[in-house]
Amino acid sequence: MFKSGNKSTRKEPLAQRLGPHWLVALGFLSAIIVGSALLSLPKANASGDWMSPLTALFTATSATCVTGLTVIDIGTELTLFGQVVVLSLIQLGGLGITTFGTFLLVLVGRRLSVQSEFVLMDAYGVDEVNGLRSLLLWTVAFTLFFEGIGALLLWPRYLHAGVVSSSRSLYYAVFHAVSAFCNAGFSLHADSLISFRNDPAYLYSICFLIICGGLGFLVLYNIITIKFWRRNLKTRGRITLHTKIVLSATLLLIVIGTAIFALLEWGNTLDGLPLHDKFTNALFHSITPRTAGFNVVPMGAIRELTRFTTTLLMFVGGSPGSAAGGIKTTTIVVLFMTIIAMCKNRHETVIFSRTLPYAVVREAIVIFLLAIFWVLTAYGIMLWTEFPKTTGDSSKLFFETVSAFATVGLSINHTDTLSNAGRCVIIVCMFVGRLGPLAVALMIGNREELQRIRYPQEEVVVG
Repeated sequence: MFKSGNKSTRKEPLAQRLGPHWLVALGFLSAIIVGSALLSLPKANASGDWMSPLTALFTATSATCVTGLTVIDIGTELTLFGQVVVLSLIQLGGLGITTFGTFLLVLVGRRLSVQSEFVLMDAYGVDEVNGLRSLLLWTVAFTLFFEGIGALLLWPRYLHAGVVSSSRSLYYAVFHAVSAFCNAGFSLHADSLISFRNDPAYLYSICFLIICGGLGFLVLYNIITIKFWRRNLKTRGRITLHTKIVLSATLLLIVIGTAIFALLEWGNTLDGLPLHDKFTNALFHSITPRTAGFNVVPMGAIRELTRFTTTLLMFVGGSPGSAAGGIKTTTIVVLFMTIIAMCKNRHETVIFSRTLPYAVVREAIVIFLLAIFWVLTAYGIMLWTEFPKTTGDSSKLFFETVSAFATVGLSINHTDTLSNAGRCVIIVCMFVGRLGPLAVALMIGNREELQRIRYPQEEVVVG
């Protein structure tokens, strides 16, 4: 019997036909759907009733996208089962759905496929696959190590504070350690962390976890693999430009944010606190908007200018390859240095005596513009869906929109007042913010277009 034709009728698997960005998006979407179904169960709710589908979807999206915005009090309205579901979604979302899945393959000895390598390269922002397997193992090890250290630091504070029973103190410590390292901002306390505003040890522990989780695994991997004790520079290793930019930008933003918050809120939300606690609270509020979402002061009581500066910190966010959201610290540094280069009539962007490729500068500009577009579009839709309820208070709505897009979770006591349409907009913002605006744009136009024709140049007046 003869076969007609040599062309195979076998189709490629879906995973090979989809690009890396689609695989990441589908991974997050799958986790959200499963999480929503579990949270809807009567077993997950303290009332014993079925949860509203939209409320379950909102909570699952916020947990998977490590945002922290919620329309329910998870500490009282969810059972232990429901809280564990939220905690699992936070861990999956913070570590990365695809990263976690690929780690399981590596754990059982499976070799990484080319598709998996592309996905991880996209997640961590690396251009080469050398050492990617090692980076993956280190990532999971970092996560478990820091969360374990955080739980051990918080456990005695819960025992000392007595806010929960001694039998549940370890569980509370683990929950908040995972939430802090994954920059999720979910708290089992109705007032977030306001009850701990006079406990510096607790707040410093949370700050430590937020910073480590927001630096990015690539930075932690770079630091931990440097052999500082060796004299030979070749065998010692070096701190990469990416690490230098992330550490410098993070430190600068923390210092500036602390100074501004202390100056603006000294006689307001910080009034009546001892001097040391004022500094600790100011430091905490400088760190948490990028992008953890915990708060130690009543957010509804902060000044308008403080709200504005907090919005800017939320928009910047953390660093690439981390659980943090926002446009990322490296993006804002590249944009700032490019502006300086243009003002000095230089053609190249130089940072720490290194010239950045044009592709990096272009990507930073696109990320910034897409983020502005997404935020303004969502804000405009929110003004329409929430009218006339938000008349005269639109700044709170803008704060809520940026918080959702940057996956922060801070709110001016506004989330639970949103309409169903407004909550849907916030859900989309959280999802897009977790994937990244550039990733979403590449998903929409993932077909590579080869430009075979070059057109003549002509000047256009701008500015």
